Amino acid sequence: MRYNIIIKYNNTDMKEGTLMAIPNTHFGKDYIGELLCGKKKIFFAGIGGVSMCSLAHISMLRGHTVAGYDRTPSKLTRSLEDAGAAVYYESSADHVRDADLLVYTVAIPESNEEYSTAGEMGIPRISRADFLGYIMSTYGARIGVSGMHGKSTTTSMLERIFTGAGFDPTVSCGAVMKDAGSAHIVGGDDYFIFEACEYMDSFLDFYPTTAVILNIELDHVDYFESLDQIKRSFAKFAALTGEGGIVVANRCDADVMESVKDYKGRLVTFGIECDDADYNAKGIRYEGGRVIYDLYIRGDFTVTVDMGIPGEHYVWDATAAIAAAVENGVPADSAAAALGTFEGAARRMELCGKTPEGAAVYSDYAHHPTEVAAALTTAGHMAFEKVYCVFQPHTYSRTAEFIDDFAAALAAPHLRRVVVNDIYAAREVDTLGVSAALLTEKINALG
Repeated sequence: MRYNIIIKYNNTDMKEGTLMAIPNTHFGKDYIGELLCGKKKIFFAGIGGVSMCSLAHISMLRGHTVAGYDRTPSKLTRSLEDAGAAVYYESSADHVRDADLLVYTVAIPESNEEYSTAGEMGIPRISRADFLGYIMSTYGARIGVSGMHGKSTTTSMLERIFTGAGFDPTVSCGAVMKDAGSAHIVGGDDYFIFEACEYMDSFLDFYPTTAVILNIELDHVDYFESLDQIKRSFAKFAALTGEGGIVVANRCDADVMESVKDYKGRLVTFGIECDDADYNAKGIRYEGGRVIYDLYIRGDFTVTVDMGIPGEHYVWDATAAIAAAVENGVPADSAAAALGTFEGAARRMELCGKTPEGAAVYSDYAHHPTEVAAALTTAGHMAFEKVYCVFQPHTYSRTAEFIDDFAAALAAPHLRRVVVNDIYAAREVDTLGVSAALLTEKINALG
């Protein structure tokens, strides 16, 4: 269902039914490569985003001059300033008058002064996804991690695996990788590991040689009209690897397998307790709060994986990461050993500290019912006597579409209390009549 919503940017209401003020561009790597010949001045509109920050750092390391705009200072923008970028926190046309090109995130409004001025002056304007596609195309092996859930964690795992094996990868992740202390790593030119986001079909501007598809489920209902549309998008993403590429697909997810049924390259599958999968996780158990399992590759026991983080749902991510790594030349025992010290990704069951009374406080970015249920199940396995949940729904359209599923996840019997905050609007204004109060009523109705 396509919702009749109002999208809001910087407190400016767009017309009803508008999904994004600015769409992605599709110039492609050859055109962007020509623009970047020599040393250029690149302006990033929305430079404080995790992915934009990574692209800005990579651009500076390649000798380009970088400037950018974002609304508020942050650790990410300060890291850019420390590296020599000029970052502005008030929008102005003057910022781009000497720029050679402008890279923008689709989260900025079309009225953004730098964006509109660049258009008036004929300065090329390139979307983040299009620019990222060009950047990755300059590397050798390119491993893209896609799926509705687990992308950041799996990307972080791949960073740990490849770095631990001495492969010196370049990495662009959608969250801070705790082992690396950053959302990006600029390494060598042989391996580029990246998070491939499906929202607005951004990942169709990328150039993977290996495509990981973790799972497929309905989400982003402000853009995707149906699950079938989502599956078609993932099929196109898989096809980007070409006949010489690799797709690592979840054998236990029927929608994933349907999306790759016509794939012409090398299909590698993973699963849990699934003998049909090439990489099969078996015998999952908890020991001292850690998740341990046995990995079988094409039917043969290969290695025991002792993960450094709690959460049975991370077995999917770990098995996919090992599969992608092994198929790209990393020994299986080395990959498993790297995950033994894996610290996770920021805001993925991340221990933030303790209250004055000694209660452990964890943060998780879960914003889909499946993710909420997985996080709360993990909390239940961590042997705490009392578990409390504070939840903030993310966007009106998602809350309206999945409100009953959210209620079911938050009504888990091991929770002592659930606090529901106001809905985080992000780019939307509510025209759907959904609210935190309505979600609370549904949770209470389930007992």
